[in-house]
Amino acid sequence: MPITIPQVLATGTLARGPQPTIEAEGGLVLRPWRDDDVPAVYAAFRDPTIQHWHARVAESEDEARGWMKEWRDAWDGEQRASWALVAADTGEVVGRTALRSLSLHEGLAEVAYWVLPAARGAGIAPRAVAALSRWALDEIGFHRLELQHAVGNMASCRVALKSGFALEGTKRSALLHADGWHDCHLHARLQGDRRPEA
Repeated sequence: MPITIPQVLATGTLARGPQPTIEAEGGLVLRPWRDDDVPAVYAAFRDPTIQHWHARVAESEDEARGWMKEWRDAWDGEQRASWALVAADTGEVVGRTALRSLSLHEGLAEVAYWVLPAARGAGIAPRAVAALSRWALDEIGFHRLELQHAVGNMASCRVALKSGFALEGTKRSALLHADGWHDCHLHARLQGDRRPEA
């Protein structure tokens, strides 16, 4: 059966080139993961707050290294794209941001992120999400980016709103965490939406 709707982004839009480094405001850089980032990823997934809102726990640095290989390979397969959030002045990893559930056909992706405990409260996540969104929507040509979080995760709600993602509604019992099912907020940002003010 022929498809009557044109593909928003051509296959190969991402994989035809290397994963880029993206600059964000306030001395923050989004760059591809490197092997020497393993301790930061391991530490992140040992943090109780990250564990609470995510489904994974790192039991060893080798396991974290395997995840990072998956993240790098996913770029070539145009399945997901993941960046280390790095302080430009020190090179220290302070978090992660990603596009997951990529659909080039629909021009749709979901934004995800986390920030290491020592870096929280400095506005890192909103700046990273805003920079990633500008790149995905304005440079690559995605039509829609979504951001979902458990209703109880108010910090993520603030990140979404500060980075220009409008709250569209609540999805009932949509996220399964270790403590059970959570309702989640659905936020979205569209190509052409007004950029958030710095």
